[in-house]
Amino acid sequence: MSKVLVITASLRANSNSDILAEKMIEGAKDAGHQVERISLKDKTIAFCEGCLACQKTQKCVLKDDAIAIAEKVKEADTLVFVTPIYYYEMSGQMKTLLDRMNPLYASDYQFRHVYMLSVAAEDEAFVPGKAISGLRGWTDCFKKTEFAGSLFCGGINAPGEAARKTEEQQKAFDFGRMLQ
Repeated sequence: MSKVLVITASLRANSNSDILAEKMIEGAKDAGHQVERISLKDKTIAFCEGCLACQKTQKCVLKDDAIAIAEKVKEADTLVFVTPIYYYEMSGQMKTLLDRMNPLYASDYQFRHVYMLSVAAEDEAFVPGKAISGLRGWTDCFKKTEFAGSLFCGGINAPGEAARKTEEQQKAFDFGRMLQ
């Protein structure tokens, strides 16, 4: 089975996306995957400066938590990004992390499948579209990998509300079971 790395991007304690991420992780473990979770909460991740030194060295000149996260990303077989949807887009901290993954482009990265689990107050099907497009754009830059799927759980707003959403919890569990 695969080494799955789940990166959660909500900064809220007991967030709805974290609640559903835990259910997804249960499903992935149930399917036999080895799973590690990294939360961006309490992480220091600076903005990419665009110096491109990392393209020659595979190391970022900025010294913060993004360096250790990039090493974990590089070693995983499967990546799952979990984000709340803010203004029809992925969270800013998730986008900042994606930008800081520049050192991986020229490296011998392991990941082949990338997924997204997103959560929003709004429930219309179009809501996660821009976030998915952003992650697909990032994934498209890595020639050996593919955007393999997403799960959107809408209509969840109040803090901790996902803990009462049994249908969405089951969907998250099932999503975790189908990860490659």
